[in-house]
Amino acid sequence: MNIKPLADRVVIKMIEAEETTASGIVLPGAAKEKPQMAEIVAVGPGGVVDGKEIKMEVKVGDKVITSKYAGTEVKFDGVEYTILKQSDILAVVD
Repeated sequence: MNIKPLADRVVIKMIEAEETTASGIVLPGAAKEKPQMAEIVAVGPGGVVDGKEIKMEVKVGDKVITSKYAGTEVKFDGVEYTILKQSDILAVVD
């Protein structure tokens, strides 16, 4: 079974942040920032949303930077994903 997003939504898997600082200090779980870098695992078809034509600008496999607290977190087959609108993606990382 796969997750298939609808309309202008994408499914992303967060890329974990570094656990140590540049000076070598190991950060406990509570001190880590919520990661903003993610990899796209599924993309919706786009289409007409609120009367506007939406063209999907991202594709599966793209690494992206997202808004810090955007989307809805879901757990599927033991893996955590976030489903969010394409407009919550700030940039694609090459």
